[in-house]
Amino acid sequence: MFSALPTHPEDKILRIMGMYRSDPRPEKIDLGVGVYKNASGHTPVMRAIKAAEKKLWEIEDTKTYVGLVGAPDYNDAMIDLVLGDAVPRASVASAATPGGTGAVHQAFELVRMATPGATVWVSDPTWGNHVSILKHVGLATRAYRYFDAASGSLNFDGMLEDLASAAAGDVVLLHGCCHNPTGVNLTAEQWQAVVDLILARGLVPMVDIAYQGFGDGLDEDAAGVRLVARSCPELLIAASCSKNFGVYRERTGIIMAVAQDTAQVKNTQANLAHLNRQNFSFPPDHGARLVTMVLTDPDLRADWQAELEEVRSGMLDLRNMLAAELQRQTNSDRFAFIAEHRGMFSMMGISGAEVDALRDKHAVYAISDSRINIAGLNVTTVPVLAAAVADVIKGS
Repeated sequence: MFSALPTHPEDKILRIMGMYRSDPRPEKIDLGVGVYKNASGHTPVMRAIKAAEKKLWEIEDTKTYVGLVGAPDYNDAMIDLVLGDAVPRASVASAATPGGTGAVHQAFELVRMATPGATVWVSDPTWGNHVSILKHVGLATRAYRYFDAASGSLNFDGMLEDLASAAAGDVVLLHGCCHNPTGVNLTAEQWQAVVDLILARGLVPMVDIAYQGFGDGLDEDAAGVRLVARSCPELLIAASCSKNFGVYRERTGIIMAVAQDTAQVKNTQANLAHLNRQNFSFPPDHGARLVTMVLTDPDLRADWQAELEEVRSGMLDLRNMLAAELQRQTNSDRFAFIAEHRGMFSMMGISGAEVDALRDKHAVYAISDSRINIAGLNVTTVPVLAAAVADVIKGS
């Protein structure tokens, strides 16, 4: 049997991680892995999470299951965080999932159950796992134009033109904020134009929001998904707590299904429970319990939001610093767009050969499509990266 198993291409991020670990050069810089790092290169446990964990250790008296769709208070807290007062709670079906990836997978499974002939439209580029999971569950996929590498900006006209050819019932996958891998976000006016197109074409929106609070603020980063929720008859949301709560290994996520026709919510909720049962039965609760404690305790929430703001503003400082240093080192404004991007990632718009040269000549590790993790930098390595980029683009 095993000899008949298919082979799969090596994950490019895992490959880069392996190459980085085996590189003996002490000055090496890792800009590939998608986790937040502080100025010392460490991914810390957030203060409020640590406090909640200590409290939970003292009061928790059972490890029994909490239910097929997770604990109700976790679902309520996350719906409030993402959607605010955009829609009534009765309009939202939800289920806890193993991380944001689990939420994405369950959303695609739900699409396949409801409309197996639908095409899912994804941005070009998008997070690599989107397309991989779509292929795995057997849904058709098409790309819409999104990123203009030459200018480092959004190709919005191309996006609308491509989506105008989507058929009624097709799913449009949007990034809620801090687009991965480009860092380029829709403006409020562009979100509205996308909503108008979705309504005119009879499309189903899905929003993947994995970085709420990393861009312009908690509410600001959720403005797009809230607009879609208020405006469209149906909406799927995949949300992650990995980054903004720092609970990566606890695998804490949630899928939400919003329906303006609340009569549909009960059956949708039952289908989400069914999908959880088929895929992993009961979702993990430890991370979800910590997130719930933080969101529902005023002191813990205030401390979490303060630390999250420190993280957000720190990444913005690094963006501004890198853009300025690249302008100085290259004597051009070619990379000025980096200061305008948001979140952990930006695509620098350099070639694969230049990315290879960064690694081979300067021990700077990035993904082949030129995505870099801004949070992998610090005040010491920003000028090092800028000098390396200036060198490889000059020599190419």
